[in-house]
Amino acid sequence: VQLQASGGGLVQAGVSLRLSCAASGGSFSTYFMGWFRQAPGKEREFVARISRSGSSYYADSVKGRFTISRDNGKNTVVLQMDSLKPEDTAIYYCAASRYTFSDDGTLYDYWGQGTLVTVSS
Repeated sequence: VQLQASGGGLVQAGVSLRLSCAASGGSFSTYFMGWFRQAPGKEREFVARISRSGSSYYADSVKGRFTISRDNGKNTVVLQMDSLKPEDTAIYYCAASRYTFSDDGTLYDYWGQGTLVTVSS
């Protein structure tokens, strides 16, 4: 499956941003989906994940501010980011896993190219 992330940009702290990830070439509804991010000079970290049926989990750092959702009819997964903070600045990646529902990025099989989110204070 190919994943295409979009929606990043430069925003001020406190505003919202909506990231989308479009999937093609596979059976989207059968994949577990996740969002990860990598800030400059830091390791990649888990942000949010959603199961095939829509159950969602979040990193503590974004819980209550970010919402992950999926539309299996449109083969998309969305990350709605509210109340953005400068520490949310990172490249955001969507990823798909065929078999595992996990925070561990190494268990994901497919990755998008990433979209840059920059939050200014």
